[in-house]
Order: sequence, then structure tokens, then C-alpha cells
Amino acid sequence: MPSRCLNRVMLIGNLTRDPELRYTPGGMAVASFGLATNRVWVTKQGERKEDAQFHRIVAWNKLAELCSQLLSKGRRVYVDGRIQYREFTDAENNKKQISEIVIDDMIILDNKGNSGDHMATTNNNEPDLAAAPADEVVATESGNIEDIVIPDDIGEPEAAKKEEMPF
Repeated sequence: MPSRCLNRVMLIGNLTRDPELRYTPGGMAVASFGLATNRVWVTKQGERKEDAQFHRIVAWNKLAELCSQLLSKGRRVYVDGRIQYREFTDAENNKKQISEIVIDDMIILDNKGNSGDHMATTNNNEPDLAAAPADEVVATESGNIEDIVIPDDIGEPEAAKKEEMPF
């Protein structure tokens, strides 16, 4: 009997280091970087607690090149992908397992960085370095970048505007 499975991860956080771009012997681009997600809560005693989780992020092909060009330490991003576990043997012959998020979508959520960090696409889907900055930049595994500006109050009922998001 066939069953459905889902392996999907969505994270919003800040880069802990600049992306590192490498190429496989076959010429495929791969970028890796760290992402920190924070959680804040209040205990029953009224004490404020904080926790941070650190994630290893991996992007392939055109998305890897875009991450390398557009992202830097401290940038706030949304990433979407799948979790993957890998085993390897270290120098002391110990088996180790690491988990990483292999992304296929990335959205820049801040407007920090150099003016070249926010790019639009030209007609041939190549980055247009002369484009004006936008509030968000979306990059997908296909390599397309789209500028998106989402107004805060269009189409939202008044009740929805007053609710605070949990993240």
C-alpha cells in the first residue's frame, strides 16, 4: 500500500557566517552556511528565557551561486528545503552523523548589505545590478530572482492586523 511522506523544512533566521561556495569535480556549485533560529518564552515564574538553534544550510547549482552573491553574515532570510542526514568517518576513524537543510528556495527578509545585494532580473533572468533595492529578494533553485514588495495592510481584516505573529 503506497503511503505519502513529507520531508519539508521552513526556517527564518540570521546567517551565522558568510556562505562558502565550492564546486564539485563535475562542476556543480554548492554553497554552505550557518543559520541561527531563536526562540523566546516566559516561564511560569515570569522569567524570560531564550534559546538558539543552529542549522547547517546547503544550496546547490544556481541557488548556491546566488546565495554566495547575495548573502552575508547577519542577514535575515527565509529558507525552504528538506532535512538530510549524512554519515562520515573522522580523522580518528570515528563514525559521525550530521544533519543539514538542503534548500531549494531562499528569500532575503532584510535590506542590509551593499546596494548590489538586492537585484532584479533582466529579460533573460540574469541579475540586473542596476535595479533599485526592494524590501525582499526571492531566489529559487531555478536561479530566478524576483523583487517582491508586500505592503503590510493590503487586504487584511482589522483583526488580523492586530494579531502578533509568533515568530
